[in-house]
Amino acid sequence: MSARPPLVAIVGRPNVGKSALFNRVTRSRRALVERLAGTTRDRQYGWCRWRGRRFRFVDTGGLEGPDDGPGAPFAGPVREQVLHALGEADALLFVVDAAAGLTASDEAVARLLRRSGRGNALLVANKTDRREADANVHELHRLGLGEPLPISAYHGQGVGELLDALAERLPDAADGEDGAEAETAPDAAERRAIRLAVVGRPNVGKSSLVNAILGEERLIVSPLPGATRDAIDTPFMFEGQPMVLVDTAGIRRRGRVGRGVERHSVQQAERAIARADVTCLLIDPSEPTAAQDAHIASLAVERGTGLVLAVGKWDLAAPGTERPAFARRIDGRYRFAPWAPVHFTSALTGEGVADLLRLAAGIDATRGRRVQTPELNRVLQSAVAAHSPRYVGKRRLKLLYATQAEVRPPTFVFFVNDPELLHFAYRRYLENRIRAAFGFDGAAIRMLFRARGGGLEAQAGAAAAAQRAEATA
Repeated sequence: MSARPPLVAIVGRPNVGKSALFNRVTRSRRALVERLAGTTRDRQYGWCRWRGRRFRFVDTGGLEGPDDGPGAPFAGPVREQVLHALGEADALLFVVDAAAGLTASDEAVARLLRRSGRGNALLVANKTDRREADANVHELHRLGLGEPLPISAYHGQGVGELLDALAERLPDAADGEDGAEAETAPDAAERRAIRLAVVGRPNVGKSSLVNAILGEERLIVSPLPGATRDAIDTPFMFEGQPMVLVDTAGIRRRGRVGRGVERHSVQQAERAIARADVTCLLIDPSEPTAAQDAHIASLAVERGTGLVLAVGKWDLAAPGTERPAFARRIDGRYRFAPWAPVHFTSALTGEGVADLLRLAAGIDATRGRRVQTPELNRVLQSAVAAHSPRYVGKRRLKLLYATQAEVRPPTFVFFVNDPELLHFAYRRYLENRIRAAFGFDGAAIRMLFRARGGGLEAQAGAAAAAQRAEATA
């Protein structure tokens, strides 16, 4: 069994450019980068390939020093997250701001690293592209961590030399894969990882649910809203199935989203929905029909993901509350997605947590289902015979042929005489007939209508085009 890939922790005080370095080496934009100190709070993991080797990086929140004061509400939880990263890392990158010069906070972090006994640390002098950095670099020798390596994470200067020096210190290991540890069994590692995004309004318990799923304090949990800012990807295995859990920042109504960090956090949450296989919308049982929750669910529907309406904190529900009646109340609010299941969970007691993952895996399998073209057209012919499209003036819609062109999301292409004659109510009717015949519970489906001429010859051409689309899908 191969060893796990090496892990490198990026540490330092707030606002020295740790997240910018993380994004640079992982070639991503996953970590939020802002001038505001303390933007990063949770641990963020990513992969880097350099000169034929592959290893992982973990970005961490800024460690507060003695001059920062006790006012920051997340200072303690952030410190615990950093200490966890230190404990699991094979090497450390201690980042300081060369332009600002050495501070008491930098010295406090250096003392922490020395006390931890982690000798495999590289001192990284960031922002050396600035003029004032030249006079400050020599002061960094006072930290007792060797020669500082000058870089500019923003411009990429010196990052290659940094990775060369880092690679010399890292243990050899077999290449890992995104979304799965190297020690994962070979047959499981080859399976496609299911991306499950946990979304919702601020302070509904998203991070608590993620921690309950992972069985560890992976994310900061606080009664204060806005504890999570980045979209945090965490790969794990569940019953032999690779999965990637994405915790996101709370999504407020657009009029209430502030500038800067909060706006970028919401944008990351929306992007997390777009790249998810299944979206888990966490609903507060005290406000089960909030308009903002419905807006978030509509984002998942628009992007074609699977959708679970998960009622969180069910342990706090009023005594005597019956699940069927509660679920019907929620269904009434989400009539635009009647196919989305309602599921009850409690991060505190663990109720429904494992079943939520099984439900997500089932929905992902449903999204990969393909309907044979003859079966699809038989269902549609029956649907039209039972309920014909209405006339628009002297014309009405004619369905010539249909095929399923794609999976994940299931996408159906309809060849018709004129798409302009399609009424939204008839579109919904056709979707309901497809779902009644083939299922697709929990999965959004897409329906595309394309114009084709009438007559047998045109129908034959449409059929041939549909078969070509199916063959190349």
